Amino acid sequence: MRLQHRGRRGAAAPGAGLYGRDAPPPPKARVPLLQRAFPVLRGLKEYSKRAFRVDAVAGITVAALALPSGMAYAQLAGLSPVAGLYALLLPALAYALLGSSRQLIVGPEGAIAVLVATAVAPLAGSDPAKFAALAAMLAILVGVIACVARIVRLGWISDYFSRSVLVGYIHGVAIVLIIGQLGKLLGLSISAEDPLPQLVEIMRELGDAHGLTVLVSVVSLGALLVLRWKFPRVPGALIVVIGGIVVSAAVGLADQGVKVVGEIQGGLPHFAWPDVSRDDVVALLPAALGIFAVGYADAILTARSFAGRHNESVDANQELLALGAANAAAGVTQAFPVGASGSRTAVNDQMGGKTQLVGVFAAGVIALVLLFLTAPVEQLPSACLGAVIVGAAIGLLDPKAWRALASVGKYEVVIAAVTFVGVLAVGVLAALVLAVALSIIDYVARNAKPHDAVLGWVPRLDRYANVALHRSARLTPGVVVYRFDGRLFFANAQYFSARVREAIEGARTETRWVVLDGEGLNSIDASGVEALEQLVRGLQEKGVGFVVARLKSPVHELFDAAGLTDMIGPKRFPPSVEAAVKQCVESDASPGQAGGGAGRRRSE
Repeated sequence: MRLQHRGRRGAAAPGAGLYGRDAPPPPKARVPLLQRAFPVLRGLKEYSKRAFRVDAVAGITVAALALPSGMAYAQLAGLSPVAGLYALLLPALAYALLGSSRQLIVGPEGAIAVLVATAVAPLAGSDPAKFAALAAMLAILVGVIACVARIVRLGWISDYFSRSVLVGYIHGVAIVLIIGQLGKLLGLSISAEDPLPQLVEIMRELGDAHGLTVLVSVVSLGALLVLRWKFPRVPGALIVVIGGIVVSAAVGLADQGVKVVGEIQGGLPHFAWPDVSRDDVVALLPAALGIFAVGYADAILTARSFAGRHNESVDANQELLALGAANAAAGVTQAFPVGASGSRTAVNDQMGGKTQLVGVFAAGVIALVLLFLTAPVEQLPSACLGAVIVGAAIGLLDPKAWRALASVGKYEVVIAAVTFVGVLAVGVLAALVLAVALSIIDYVARNAKPHDAVLGWVPRLDRYANVALHRSARLTPGVVVYRFDGRLFFANAQYFSARVREAIEGARTETRWVVLDGEGLNSIDASGVEALEQLVRGLQEKGVGFVVARLKSPVHELFDAAGLTDMIGPKRFPPSVEAAVKQCVESDASPGQAGGGAGRRRSE
């Protein structure tokens, strides 16, 4: 079936659907209010005993993976390991209740932990209590920003986060994570806070490494990598942690100079508002915005990736609310900002988790650990936690991602590389801002010189086509047909005018008409309007007429509003390039007065 071309005035209004008002798509069944507010209820309508068992097993497995990584990321953020366990409780429940993804698991994550440490350390100094309060307030601010973004429906921003920025950012964070754990793995006390100074200090003090700590680190990291390689479905991190606790308690590693986690406050967290000043809140706002941007982009990409495997969809705006609630819950329970966990989400998907209740079961397991098993955890060597983080960071390194960027274009690789180096050299937040700015500049640069062409009639194709690609193309004497593919805006307005003049100068015969093939013209701004006005006036002064063919209805409406239609002439907008050329040839008036009709055949 061939879709009929509709005229400009009959174009479908925004939101009318792909088929316009004449053939609207069938209405969707309205989802009940409670199910819209709490998506988890949709999966419970036909919840079976089997689904319950599957979700329970998946939840226990996710908790086994989250337990060691949560404590490790808390230490990475500069907090007590118990803060990482707190971040696995109420935040997980909040997301399970409000999240639209059935697979996504939220909790402490390495990239966000690095951002927390970077933002809080300069404000807290050496005061652990203030550090914890600032980290909790940072989580609340992230939650508030996410909820405000939900209120104003900013879910669409997830579609504009550059892939090259994410690739460079993730790889930069992976290296930062590895460098940050080298001190723990070697038994060194490192005072530097930034990655490169840390690396320099480690190299300088390498001779003072603690031998037994290094042995624990090598065995732990080796076991993690072997288990991941040979038995990817086995929770290697949990096995390493349990093994570290058993060995530490049996041989007394703490008495032999190996640093252990130490005392952990048992029991569940209590609700409390962080005790910080107004100046501290203001100082944390930029970091909160950065964490929100990074966390949301990562969460929505991860959620959509796994939802697509099951032919499901994710509500971007609902995810804003769910992540906002999760972070707010972390802030009032002495935790720190949380985000999506790609590794735990993958495990959940592999285990066949059916609903968001997997997060509830995982939180239940962590609660049992906090209530009854904190004493054994206190014997865990810090080197084991460092190995867990390094193992996770190694898993983030993906050479295929760089090759994929290179296949698209060198600028993608440059942006990713700048982001990567920036994370190491100037910090995560500054590098992120720089990378996003580079993405915007790259976008403008790419659109500053969009594809264009001079067209001629190609009999073999039965249409007008690019004369540079089709040497058999026939040019109509006195008529230049020019196509511009892209948006006509401030960055390319002068380029457009120059290219039209260049096409006129390169014509084999004296030009009396210029036909603009408007099929590829997507939009026009004020600078584009001004450039087009100046071009048309200049051509008219030289006795050259101007015709616009195949202009899209939305763009034609912009021409109407800007006065371009009246200036060019309402009859000089034929529906095809062939009709435009015919109008020019058959005109028996001067180019400045010709109106003309339209041919029947539509060129492409």
